[in-house]
Amino acid sequence: MTTHNDDVDWDRWPVADYLAENYREVHPSDAAIIAHHSAFYRRFPPGGIDRSVEFGAGPNLYPLILASAACRRIDAVEAGAGSVAYLQEQICHRLDASWLPFHALCRELNPDVPATLAGALAPVNVVHADVRTLPPGFYELASMHFVAEGATEDFDEFADFCRTFVRTVTPGGHLVAAFMENLPTHRIGPASHWPGCPVNPTTVTEVFTPLTRDLDVTHIDTDRTLPDYGDSGMVLLTGVAEPV
Repeated sequence: MTTHNDDVDWDRWPVADYLAENYREVHPSDAAIIAHHSAFYRRFPPGGIDRSVEFGAGPNLYPLILASAACRRIDAVEAGAGSVAYLQEQICHRLDASWLPFHALCRELNPDVPATLAGALAPVNVVHADVRTLPPGFYELASMHFVAEGATEDFDEFADFCRTFVRTVTPGGHLVAAFMENLPTHRIGPASHWPGCPVNPTTVTEVFTPLTRDLDVTHIDTDRTLPDYGDSGMVLLTGVAEPV
C-alpha cells in the first residue's frame, strides 16, 4: 500500500533523532550543498531578495543561514509541530552550538552571510502551515531541502509537490533545491518509519524542465559518514520559474 503525504502524522516527526543523525557536525555532503548553494546566492546582492520561502523547512537551519546572504525576509514554512517548535526555540530563545560550524562555512563561502548566527537567522519568520496552502507567486525565491521526495511514496504526488514549489514564486523567480537520490521508505531513530519516493537526476530534470528555464541539475555521491537510509546520494537543482 502506497503511503501519501496525508497518511502521515508529521507532528510525530522525530526531530531530536533526525538532528542527532544528520546535523551535529558538518558532513561532506553538507559542505558540498553549502558550496553549491553559496555560488547560487552570490548572484544576488545583500538584501536583493525581498521575500523568500524555505518550502517545508524542517529543523535544518543551514538553508536559512545561506538565504540570509541575499534575503530580507525568509518564511520558514513547516507543517510538523515538533519542527516548528524547534525552529522557534532556535530563533527566539537559544541556538544550538552545533550550528556554529555550519554558519562559519556558509560565511566563508559567501561573506554576505551576516557575521553572527543570530544575525543570519534574524530575517526568518517561522510559519506553521502546509506548504500546499501557500499563495502562488508570492515569493521572489524558493528553497527546498529533502521535502518532496520525503513526503510521499507516490511519484505523481512528488511531482505535484515540485509544481507547488515552483508556483510559490513569481514567474522569473529563483529556485534552489536538494533531493535525496533513490530514497526509499526509511527509518529515523530507533523505531519510526517515514515515506520516500526514489528519484534521480533524470527524473528531477523531467519534472522541472516544463516548469523552469536555466535549469541546472547536479549530483552528489553517497555520503558514508551519514546513516544508511538506502539512498544513493543527493540531487541539487537551481533554476528560474516559468508560469505554471
